Amino acid sequence: MKTQLLDRRNFLGQTQFGLAGIALSSLLDSQQALGDGSIDYDATKPFQSRSPHFAARAKNVIVIFCAGAVSHVDFWEYKPELIKYHGKPLPGNERLISFQGENGTLQQPLWRFRPRGECGKMISDIIPHIGSCVDDLCFLHAVHTKSSTHGPAENLMSSGFNREGYPGIGAWVSYGLGTENQNLPAFVAIEDPRGTPQSGTNNWTSGFLPAAFQGTAFSTTKPIQHLQTPPNVTAVENRQHLDILTSLNTLHQKRYHTDTNLAARISSYELAARMQLSIPETTKVDDEPAHVQTLYGADSPNKLKADFARNCILARRLVEKGVRFVQLFNGAYASGGKLNWDTHNNMPGLVPGHAEILDQPVAGLLKDLKQRDLLKETLVFCCTEFGRMPMFQVGNDGRDHNPEGFTVWMAGGGVKGGKSYGATDPFGYKAEQNPLTVHDVHATMLHLLGLDHTRLTYYHNGLQRRLTDVHGHVVKEIIS
Repeated sequence: MKTQLLDRRNFLGQTQFGLAGIALSSLLDSQQALGDGSIDYDATKPFQSRSPHFAARAKNVIVIFCAGAVSHVDFWEYKPELIKYHGKPLPGNERLISFQGENGTLQQPLWRFRPRGECGKMISDIIPHIGSCVDDLCFLHAVHTKSSTHGPAENLMSSGFNREGYPGIGAWVSYGLGTENQNLPAFVAIEDPRGTPQSGTNNWTSGFLPAAFQGTAFSTTKPIQHLQTPPNVTAVENRQHLDILTSLNTLHQKRYHTDTNLAARISSYELAARMQLSIPETTKVDDEPAHVQTLYGADSPNKLKADFARNCILARRLVEKGVRFVQLFNGAYASGGKLNWDTHNNMPGLVPGHAEILDQPVAGLLKDLKQRDLLKETLVFCCTEFGRMPMFQVGNDGRDHNPEGFTVWMAGGGVKGGKSYGATDPFGYKAEQNPLTVHDVHATMLHLLGLDHTRLTYYHNGLQRRLTDVHGHVVKEIIS
């Protein structure tokens, strides 16, 4: 009995489906949609350096996260109409209700703006040091976000989702690229001298990615705990213990080679052992020359400023030694705007203190990276969770939360300096010209690192998850 496979009529009839399959495969491959796109990494060596999807412009990232929401209309985005219509209602939104209630009339910038650098960018007088770096900065003025609450908005900026349990940007980047220095963490979170941000470790969690990609939190004022060998254990004894432990771990890992949590724990212990030697030398910011300390403001009589400046020096030392991703926090979780940028009341009295802590240390970091020829391969990204309203709240001298439009900026790492992209409306209320989501910003950051945000995925709960969810586009206009 002849089978259909050998029947000439059926054979010729079925070839159409085979050709269609070949065409579909070719089309999917050309669109980079064939396969799950996940990273092929060795679970026993999670930090080994991995190749990007394409040629990268940046090798490392430093994120400066200003917790509490910096007012874009007082710092970065000049709005003449806000001055012209000062004291009048916002047209079309005369009684706008926002996070904490009703808003009053329009409030002009609290500090004078003036042109800076060769590009002539208008920047507030409250940050003169950062203003002197404006020719290296690329401003994204029309970012908007999904939440007007600090915690969820922090989560969204740090992980791409406003809910908890999703990997931070640094975890995604270290998962995709590994790191160049096997003696230091791939992802470091430097906490502010005043404390942790509102979402805490959610900002640097590994989420559902292998646990090895969790960020390591420390700073110049908060050393890594449990890193030192107990005083009653000699160096020889410690070495013998580690050798025995390595042998046992190797045997155990062979038996449970698919357990990524086990691999991550073994890798973290091995890294901790190496960090006992690398961290003390890396964190010796006091060994920096006096002119470097002065550049950052680490010799300031303002202790908070000096401590934050030391953290900025630490960030530079980390990327200089090959750490892939550093998340540097400015501001801690607090109410009343005393420890962070959440200034619903008394902006004239509180904001200058926060600006002083931020300004010179960040400018020093940019200038130091540039003079060491590191800025061209280090992407510096300064962000906050959302913006501030162009008016004061009723009965207060502070601006309420504004997720509809705010500013972030980038420097180095392949972006165009002295450029402004997008804009809010004439009063600074809502993203209007070239509006960008947080997903767009993340997609652009990954692109500069040589990673396609649609291909950097991880299978979790039946889905190929990614940092940008199902959204995001690369802002190619800002890439040099």
